[in-house]
Amino acid sequence: MLKGLTRGLSKSLSLPLTWKCVTAVSLTTIAAVGVTTKLVLPSVHAEKVHTSSFLKSDEVFKAQNVTRVIKEATIFSKIINKSIPADIIYEDDLCLAFNDVSPTAPVHFLVIPKKPISCLDDAELEDQQLLGHLLLVSQNVAAKQNLSNGYRIVINNGRHAAQSVYHLHLHVIGGRQLGWPPG
Repeated sequence: MLKGLTRGLSKSLSLPLTWKCVTAVSLTTIAAVGVTTKLVLPSVHAEKVHTSSFLKSDEVFKAQNVTRVIKEATIFSKIINKSIPADIIYEDDLCLAFNDVSPTAPVHFLVIPKKPISCLDDAELEDQQLLGHLLLVSQNVAAKQNLSNGYRIVINNGRHAAQSVYHLHLHVIGGRQLGWPPG
Protein backbone atom coordinates (compact mmCIF):
# COMPACT_ATOMS: atom_id res chain seq x y z
CA MET A 1 0.00 0.00 0.00
CA LEU A 2 2.81 2.40 0.91
CA LYS A 3 4.57 1.64 -2.37
CA GLY A 4 1.46 2.55 -4.34
CA LEU A 5 1.01 5.68 -2.25
CA THR A 6 4.60 6.67 -2.99
CA ARG A 7 4.08 6.27 -6.72
CA GLY A 8 0.79 8.17 -6.61
CA LEU A 9 2.16 11.00 -4.49
CA SER A 10 5.26 11.29 -6.64
CA LYS A 11 3.15 11.40 -9.79
CA SER A 12 0.55 13.84 -8.44
CA LEU A 13 3.13 16.29 -7.09
CA SER A 14 5.57 15.78 -10.00
CA LEU A 15 8.33 14.96 -7.55
CA PRO A 16 11.68 13.54 -8.61
CA LEU A 17 12.35 9.87 -8.00
CA THR A 18 14.40 10.69 -4.92
CA TRP A 19 11.23 11.50 -2.99
CA LYS A 20 9.92 8.70 -0.81
CA CYS A 21 6.85 8.39 1.35
CA VAL A 22 7.57 7.09 4.81
CA THR A 23 5.68 6.60 8.01
CA ALA A 24 6.29 8.83 11.00
CA VAL A 25 8.27 6.02 12.64
CA SER A 26 10.70 5.71 9.77
CA LEU A 27 11.07 9.50 9.55
CA THR A 28 13.00 9.38 12.80
CA THR A 29 15.22 6.63 11.46
CA ILE A 30 15.96 8.45 8.21
CA ALA A 31 16.47 11.78 9.97
CA ALA A 32 19.14 10.12 12.13
CA VAL A 33 20.92 8.90 9.00
CA GLY A 34 20.98 12.02 6.86
CA VAL A 35 19.86 15.57 6.28
CA THR A 36 16.39 15.59 4.81
CA THR A 37 13.67 17.95 3.67
CA LYS A 38 10.18 17.15 4.92
CA LEU A 39 6.87 17.80 3.19
CA VAL A 40 4.01 17.15 5.59
CA LEU A 41 0.71 16.03 4.09
CA PRO A 42 -2.41 14.77 5.86
CA SER A 43 -1.36 11.50 7.57
CA VAL A 44 1.55 11.06 5.14
CA HIS A 45 5.10 12.39 5.29
CA ALA A 46 6.97 12.78 2.02
CA GLU A 47 10.66 13.22 2.44
CA LYS A 48 13.35 14.18 -0.02
CA VAL A 49 16.28 11.88 0.62
CA HIS A 50 19.52 13.01 -0.96
CA THR A 51 21.79 10.17 -2.04
CA SER A 52 24.77 12.02 -0.63
CA SER A 53 23.00 12.20 2.76
CA PHE A 54 23.31 8.46 3.11
CA LEU A 55 26.89 8.43 1.86
CA LYS A 56 28.03 11.25 4.11
CA SER A 57 25.81 10.60 7.12
CA ASP A 58 28.79 9.33 9.08
CA GLU A 59 30.36 12.82 8.78
CA VAL A 60 27.25 14.41 10.27
CA PHE A 61 27.21 11.78 13.02
CA LYS A 62 30.91 12.37 13.76
CA ALA A 63 30.36 16.13 13.82
CA GLN A 64 27.61 15.74 16.39
CA ASN A 65 29.87 13.66 18.62
CA VAL A 66 33.30 15.28 18.36
CA THR A 67 35.07 17.57 20.79
CA ARG A 68 35.89 21.03 19.48
CA VAL A 69 39.14 21.72 21.32
CA ILE A 70 42.46 20.67 19.78
CA LYS A 71 44.34 19.13 22.67
CA GLU A 72 44.95 15.77 21.08
CA ALA A 73 46.45 15.04 17.71
CA THR A 74 43.91 15.15 14.89
CA ILE A 75 44.11 13.21 11.67
CA PHE A 76 45.24 16.46 10.02
CA SER A 77 48.05 17.08 12.52
CA LYS A 78 49.20 13.51 11.83
CA ILE A 79 49.20 14.25 8.09
CA ILE A 80 51.22 17.42 8.76
CA ASN A 81 53.83 15.57 10.79
CA LYS A 82 53.79 12.70 8.26
CA SER A 83 52.87 10.04 10.82
CA ILE A 84 50.03 8.95 8.54
CA PRO A 85 50.13 9.01 4.74
CA ALA A 86 48.16 11.34 2.50
CA ASP A 87 48.18 12.18 -1.19
CA ILE A 88 49.85 15.58 -0.67
CA ILE A 89 49.62 17.77 -3.76
CA TYR A 90 51.09 20.99 -2.31
CA GLU A 91 53.13 22.00 0.72
CA ASP A 92 54.91 25.10 1.97
CA ASP A 93 55.97 26.42 5.39
CA LEU A 94 52.42 27.50 6.33
CA CYS A 95 50.08 24.89 4.90
CA LEU A 96 49.58 21.79 2.83
CA ALA A 97 46.99 20.48 0.41
CA PHE A 98 46.03 16.87 -0.15
CA ASN A 99 43.35 14.92 -1.99
CA ASP A 100 40.27 14.05 0.06
CA VAL A 101 39.93 10.33 0.82
CA SER A 102 36.15 10.57 0.27
CA PRO A 103 35.79 12.94 -2.67
CA THR A 104 32.39 14.46 -3.49
CA ALA A 105 33.47 15.50 -6.99
CA PRO A 106 36.12 14.51 -9.55
CA VAL A 107 38.48 17.00 -7.88
CA HIS A 108 38.22 17.38 -4.10
CA PHE A 109 41.21 18.41 -2.05
CA LEU A 110 41.74 19.97 1.36
CA VAL A 111 43.98 22.88 2.27
CA ILE A 112 45.02 22.96 5.93
CA PRO A 113 47.20 25.32 7.93
CA LYS A 114 50.15 23.81 9.76
CA LYS A 115 49.25 26.02 12.72
CA PRO A 116 46.60 24.23 14.80
CA ILE A 117 43.47 26.37 14.59
CA SER A 118 40.48 24.25 15.55
CA CYS A 119 37.86 26.13 13.50
CA LEU A 120 37.29 29.44 11.77
CA ASP A 121 35.67 30.84 14.92
CA ASP A 122 38.98 30.31 16.74
CA ALA A 123 41.06 32.25 14.22
CA GLU A 124 42.45 35.49 15.60
CA LEU A 125 43.55 38.79 14.09
CA GLU A 126 47.13 37.50 13.97
CA ASP A 127 45.90 34.70 11.63
CA GLN A 128 44.72 37.17 8.97
CA GLN A 129 47.70 36.61 6.64
CA LEU A 130 47.53 32.84 7.12
CA LEU A 131 43.83 32.78 6.22
CA GLY A 132 44.50 34.79 3.07
CA HIS A 133 47.38 32.46 2.24
CA LEU A 134 45.06 29.44 2.49
CA LEU A 135 42.71 31.01 -0.07
CA LEU A 136 45.55 31.85 -2.46
CA VAL A 137 46.95 28.33 -2.16
CA SER A 138 43.45 26.99 -2.88
CA GLN A 139 43.35 29.15 -6.02
CA ASN A 140 46.82 28.06 -7.20
CA VAL A 141 46.24 24.35 -6.59
CA ALA A 142 42.81 24.58 -8.26
CA ALA A 143 44.53 26.02 -11.36
CA LYS A 144 47.05 23.15 -11.33
CA GLN A 145 44.13 20.71 -11.05
CA ASN A 146 42.61 22.23 -14.24
CA LEU A 147 39.54 23.70 -12.51
CA SER A 148 39.31 26.57 -15.02
CA ASN A 149 35.50 26.17 -15.26
CA GLY A 150 35.10 26.88 -11.56
CA TYR A 151 35.26 25.32 -8.12
CA ARG A 152 33.77 25.75 -4.68
CA ILE A 153 35.64 26.44 -1.45
CA VAL A 154 33.88 25.23 1.67
CA ILE A 155 34.81 25.76 5.31
CA ASN A 156 32.71 23.75 7.74
CA ASN A 157 32.62 25.64 11.02
CA GLY A 158 31.14 23.84 13.98
CA ARG A 159 28.66 21.09 14.69
CA HIS A 160 25.76 22.26 12.52
CA ALA A 161 28.11 22.65 9.57
CA ALA A 162 29.18 18.99 10.05
CA GLN A 163 32.77 19.82 10.99
CA SER A 164 34.06 16.44 12.07
CA VAL A 165 37.78 17.27 12.35
CA TYR A 166 38.58 20.22 14.57
CA HIS A 167 41.55 21.51 12.64
CA LEU A 168 40.64 24.33 10.26
CA HIS A 169 40.47 23.08 6.67
CA LEU A 170 39.21 24.29 3.32
CA HIS A 171 37.50 21.86 0.96
CA VAL A 172 38.12 22.73 -2.69
CA ILE A 173 35.59 20.92 -4.87
CA GLY A 174 35.26 20.95 -8.65
CA GLY A 175 35.57 19.10 -11.91
CA ARG A 176 31.81 18.95 -12.52
CA GLN A 177 28.78 21.23 -12.40
CA LEU A 178 28.01 21.82 -8.74
CA GLY A 179 24.44 22.29 -7.55
CA TRP A 180 22.92 25.24 -5.74
CA PRO A 181 22.03 25.78 -3.01
CA PRO A 182 24.66 23.74 -1.17
CA GLY A 183 23.74 21.80 1.92
